[in-house]
Formats: sequence, structure tokens, C-alpha cells
Amino acid sequence: MSDNVPGFWAKLKRPSTRYSLLALLSVGFVCGVLFWGGFNTAMEATNTLDFCISCHEMRDNVYQEYKTTIHYSNRTGVRAYCSDCHVPRDWGHKMMRKIQASQELYGKIMGTISTPEKFEAKRLELATHEWARMKASDSRECRNCHSFSAMDIEKQKARASKMHKLGQDDKKTCIDCHKGIAHRKPKNMPEEPDDD
Repeated sequence: MSDNVPGFWAKLKRPSTRYSLLALLSVGFVCGVLFWGGFNTAMEATNTLDFCISCHEMRDNVYQEYKTTIHYSNRTGVRAYCSDCHVPRDWGHKMMRKIQASQELYGKIMGTISTPEKFEAKRLELATHEWARMKASDSRECRNCHSFSAMDIEKQKARASKMHKLGQDDKKTCIDCHKGIAHRKPKNMPEEPDDD
């Protein structure tokens, strides 16, 4: 077998005797475009609300909470979907997040959050992981829609204005103050110091 290795590599390096190099490159290009298009279509399909709530763990728990928030229904009619908050937009970070999400498939298969009681028992752990991810990214997904530079702090209510000014000065990120904005906070969550 090892005697044939140089011959094998030589065959790979030269064009086919049957097809021209241009034909081989053209077929490779078309196959690459089809693969890339299919891959991106599949990735986008996994970012839809319907996909996110297709398992009852999400549909019966966090989705029901989300439907009562301003991110679901508000005066402007702009809705933030699951992927807007939980999946980065840029390709590299999106792929990393999709790989991390495979752990959620393991939880689905093992049934670790298959009932409301099991979900509540794991809620703090799940939330803590998500908050840490958001803090590490400087709340990148929040900032797709909200940014300090676009805020008119003077038009905000007094408390919000004060806290946003403090947040900017202290280099805080959205999730430092806005835990529980789209989902209920865990009941067994430790108390956080008040910055007032």
C-alpha cells in the first residue's frame, strides 16, 4: 500500500484524462455554491421562532414568559425573536453558538428539562450560563437593537437615565442590570447588590 502512495498523489495533482481542468473546476464551483447555499439555508431555518419552540420544553416554558414581555408585543410592532437575543449575527460567532447549542440537544435527549418541574430545577443553571455568555460578549445581541450612543438619555425616566449614565461610566453591559427582561428570573437566584 505504501508503495502506491506517490502514484496516488500524482494522480490527484494532474487533471483527468477524460475531463478538462476547466470542467472539473466548474463542477467543483457549482457543487460548492450548492453546498454553501444549502448550509446557510439550514442555519437560517434553525434561527426561526417556529424552530425554537418546536420542542415542548421551550414552547411550554420560556416562550410563554416571552409572550408577556415588551420584546414580543409593544407599541411600535417591532418583535425580537429568540435568535435575535440568543444567536449572534456574524458568521464566526454564530457558528460557535450553534456548536454550544448542541449541549441543549443532549439535554433534550436525556430529558433533563422535560417537565415544568425539571425545568424550574435547572432554570438558575441555564440562566447563569446564558448571562455569562452575554456578559462575555458585552451583550452583543442586545446591542444589535439597543446602544448607548443611540439612546437619548435625557428623554428617559429619571431612574433609567441615572442608571444608564452610571452603566456607561462603570463600563457595564446590558445583562448586568437587565436580567429577567424576557424571561422570569429563577426563584432561587442569589440577591445582587443594589447600585442605588
